Amino acid sequence: MKTSWLDAGQPGAIEQAAAALLAGGVVVFPTDTVYGVGAHALQPEAIAALYRAKERPLDKAIPVLIACPEDLAKVARHIPASAWRLAARYWPGALTIVLPRAPELPSILCAGGDTVAVRMPDHPVALALIAAAGGAVAATSANLSGEVPALTAPEAAAALEGRVNLILDGGRVYTGVPSTIVDLSADPPRILRQGGLSEADLLAALN
Repeated sequence: MKTSWLDAGQPGAIEQAAAALLAGGVVVFPTDTVYGVGAHALQPEAIAALYRAKERPLDKAIPVLIACPEDLAKVARHIPASAWRLAARYWPGALTIVLPRAPELPSILCAGGDTVAVRMPDHPVALALIAAAGGAVAATSANLSGEVPALTAPEAAAALEGRVNLILDGGRVYTGVPSTIVDLSADPPRILRQGGLSEADLLAALN
């Protein structure tokens, strides 16, 4: 596969990358934590291609990135008030919320499960790309499964060039800290992964 390369600051680059996603392609792009690699969240064949590109086991679900809190309704159902409180406080940012998945989401995306992990990244390139692609992109770190995540487009290319359709270069990502994951499909909610957010603040926001 020939991998195209675009500078995110180039006129029309976001639109070209979004068109690749809408056409079922796999695209590398910057986020606020690490470089991500993604596919359209509602296209099963595109998601299968994403799994192949990363050599990711099919029993590991892929999170969904959204462009605004309202996009939650496109990918999740039975959204509790606590989810909207967390979204208002921490999005865009390094918080991933696990919720019951919407029936429209392909089963392969959720590894056959009933939940989906959702995040709104705090990065202008990522947000513009996701919005232009319809508001929901299945995305995970831009590296082969089990390898070190990429903080630059060249690092992502070293692992994924020839495996993805397009690389959108937005410069170096400086955070490198994974998101905190909160499971709101459980009662009581559970923190599944501690990231850069304070556990005490999260629990206070939930109550």
